[in-house]
Amino acid sequence: MSRPSWHERVERERAERDAGQRRRHRRRVTQRDGARCQVDGHSLLNFCGNDYLGLSQHFAVVGALQDAAAREGAGGTASHLVCGHHAHHEALERELADWLQVPAALLFGSGFTANLAVMQALLDDGSICVQDRLNHASLIDAARLAGCRLRRYPHADAEGAIRQLRSLPDGLAMLATDGVFSMDGDIAPLRQLALVARVQRALLYVDDAHGIGVVGPNGRGSVAEAKLGVQDVPLQLATLGKALGSYGAVVAGDADLVGHLAETARPYLYTTALPPAQAAATLAAVKLARSDQWRRDKLRDLAGRFRARALAAGLPLLDSDTPIQPVMCGSEASALAMSAALEQAGYWVAAIRPPTVPDGRARLRITLSALHGPGDVDGLVDALAHARDRHPIEAAHAS
Repeated sequence: MSRPSWHERVERERAERDAGQRRRHRRRVTQRDGARCQVDGHSLLNFCGNDYLGLSQHFAVVGALQDAAAREGAGGTASHLVCGHHAHHEALERELADWLQVPAALLFGSGFTANLAVMQALLDDGSICVQDRLNHASLIDAARLAGCRLRRYPHADAEGAIRQLRSLPDGLAMLATDGVFSMDGDIAPLRQLALVARVQRALLYVDDAHGIGVVGPNGRGSVAEAKLGVQDVPLQLATLGKALGSYGAVVAGDADLVGHLAETARPYLYTTALPPAQAAATLAAVKLARSDQWRRDKLRDLAGRFRARALAAGLPLLDSDTPIQPVMCGSEASALAMSAALEQAGYWVAAIRPPTVPDGRARLRITLSALHGPGDVDGLVDALAHARDRHPIEAAHAS
């Protein structure tokens, strides 16, 4: 027997990542105070998190977590269908369904497992799943693990989507897209995709992880922004750990489909429920997200301010009106160098490199939060321009 060595494989692949400047390293956060973090012993202003509404540290959210934990304990104790389904879970599902104006909602431990649950429960080897090429990795992996035929269309290209659906006319079909794309910050053409899905008798599924709480009337997300209802988008996903500042996810929409997931989806049936205290904290966050329109207004103003000043400074941006504002760098070396220069100036902005984004499309993914102020944005733009000037050759690849 001549099986290869696992250690040799790991070392070989690590060397390949090093050569391509694609090695990842975890950073240690020891304290958070608003938008400022203590990171590996340094105080940095955070511009790379997803706490868009600034709710993760809100006293009402933290207080709900502490109060519920004192009464209910720290864990969920079992899966929902055994003995883990708590009144706090029920209340949160009802609140989310009411907010999103859909008949039903179902809680999951994460967006990744929720996407897997949807596709494994609804698709099989005779089905087709058509996806935007820039969809989140969880959607792509979920389709692969479901065993269906996966086809991908050019980014935001509704005509490409219908061509892919027409290529495989038999079997159940799902058309899946991000609502707000996590790396580019743009919004999917949902009205056109809804028409494609209707014509092709496909189920339109929208992963709105970065849209819920941020866009749409009352923060109801990209589906509501497009003026679509459950008849157009039978299922949508909202993560609870981004704009809502908590943890977990919910699949919301058609009652029969949500009920089917609750009865058959393996990532739901065989996973311990979220801690009830976490659900209580999220419920408090949802109520704030629904009522505090000023947080979205502030985000919109900050995004406009950032874009105006960054474009005036000649920084290469993508077309995004959301809190996700990528600054294109092109090469991995340029993205890493600019990220390091920003950290020296006191700003935490992560370099995003392949395979998270396509080759030649490395970037700084800047994210804005209601915790930021106008002066924070102005200082960041000045630091970005200075970093760009220090690395002119690498930054030239941004086109």
